[in-house]
Amino acid sequence: MATAVEFLPKEYGYVAIVLVLYCFLNMWMAVRVGQARRKYKVFYPTMYASEAENKDAKLFNCVQRGHQNSLEMMPMFFVLLILGGFQHPVISASLGLFYIITRYFYFKGYSTGVPDKRLSIGSVLFIPLFL
Repeated sequence: MATAVEFLPKEYGYVAIVLVLYCFLNMWMAVRVGQARRKYKVFYPTMYASEAENKDAKLFNCVQRGHQNSLEMMPMFFVLLILGGFQHPVISASLGLFYIITRYFYFKGYSTGVPDKRLSIGSVLFIPLFL
């Protein structure tokens, strides 16, 4: 009887590595949100700070929103990476790694407190895929 591993392409390990890398990126973002909570004094269970109650609300909210957006995109990214990897593991893993790099820059830009900076480097890197 054949096992599930026999049906996977030999390069499928690259897909698994990219999935784990995204998890590490997500954990790093979560740590950054925790640091921002302490720095801007936004304590649990508050999800977003109120500008009426906290002068640094926008700064914290940008860090929180950058992480939240990555969490919102994670299920779709994982499904597409896993499914694409069945047929094209190297291409899927390469594009997945590229996506992780753009997500890093998206978060770094958003975390500045200027939401428009979330699109500066990440979108510049991502646009060539569609040209």
